[in-house]
Amino acid sequence: MNTSLRTGRSRCLATTLVLAAPVLVLAAPLLAPSFAATAHAQVPARLAPAWEALVEEHRATLDSAGIVGATLALVRHGAIIAVDYHGHADRASSRRVDERTIYHWASITKTFTGVALMQLRDRGLLDLDDPAVEYVPELRQVHAPFGPIEDVTLRHLLAHTSGFRDPTWPWDEGEAWQPFEPTEWSQLVAMMPYTRLQFPPGSRYGYSNPGVIFVGRTLERVTGDVYEAYVDKNLLDALEMESAYFDGTPWRLLPDRSNSYRVVDREPVARGLDFNTGITVSNGGLNATVTDMAKWIGFLSGSGAGERSATYDAVLARSTLEEMWEAVAPVEDHPTLGPVRVGLSFFLYDGGGRRVVGHTGSQHSFRSFILVDPASGLGLIGAWNTADGDATAPDTDALRDLVMARALDELFPLVAAR
Repeated sequence: MNTSLRTGRSRCLATTLVLAAPVLVLAAPLLAPSFAATAHAQVPARLAPAWEALVEEHRATLDSAGIVGATLALVRHGAIIAVDYHGHADRASSRRVDERTIYHWASITKTFTGVALMQLRDRGLLDLDDPAVEYVPELRQVHAPFGPIEDVTLRHLLAHTSGFRDPTWPWDEGEAWQPFEPTEWSQLVAMMPYTRLQFPPGSRYGYSNPGVIFVGRTLERVTGDVYEAYVDKNLLDALEMESAYFDGTPWRLLPDRSNSYRVVDREPVARGLDFNTGITVSNGGLNATVTDMAKWIGFLSGSGAGERSATYDAVLARSTLEEMWEAVAPVEDHPTLGPVRVGLSFFLYDGGGRRVVGHTGSQHSFRSFILVDPASGLGLIGAWNTADGDATAPDTDALRDLVMARALDELFPLVAAR
């Protein structure tokens, strides 16, 4: 095991997670260590030791913490060059995690929503400095103590600097009879007279799920399409993300859908194959295989030639993506990830002096992340299907942070620009 993680920001995966959660014992055995041989052979020699060390320690941590299933994938130029599948997508049927497994990507959906809005901007249908209330007139009911509600712009919504609160529905008590998320726009509208801005728009960072829902509503108002249809036509289809969809799983894909698990009394409890993100779909409703998420990373990194390059440019100009990756505000000095900044729908990390962009996802006991170095085309994808529960549950959020930190410290600094 590479011992460099025991100092600096990354630390040891297994040690940290085991301290955070008691050891669990799963009824079904996990997969034996294995790599996709043909893909693994494509890993540049200078990256292979760091990748193998990351996978080895990650696997040991999964077993000790009791996470049911997970995937790590190393991506270059939009193709998976090394991948590690671990555990079960569904324990009841003993179905293993593999290349067909469909995960829920939660807030990584926000990167699709941001790109979609920038498409409209580039087509002259709106301006980022337009007041959000022009497209979501119901926002006039929000209490804005720092000035007129017109001060909140579309740019603020994309950069999480609008002043809106973090949770979508602050009165959720986790009761089984309550909807997972509000299912109708009218429910959010009903909250607006009881909603206030928490800080002057543009003055600082404050993560806001409702803000991104308002971006999704803007897409619908401008185009006349429902959010899912617009993204499917203008992003998923164009990038041939054939397994990607929102909310309820198509029947043909149900055999590949990962369950999710919360842990109670050391035992993983299945939460069901599907759930409805409701009106918050633009905020966190995407499901897809890791293979299709690698295509998203390929688009973001612009790694393509000929027809593929033309397709990427038709989806969104490279200059516009670069604009989205310009720092808008500092987020925090994260204890594991170091300094983090926010751009437009993306977070910006330091990968040993390289700019790495990405996003995380956390919903319904799924955890995930994407990281990509646009200059080299290198990307990393992580997905886990176990989180939440009682005091015996694994701290999957801590594991995700440590995997990301190790990649930023040890993988991304090694790759040369293409």
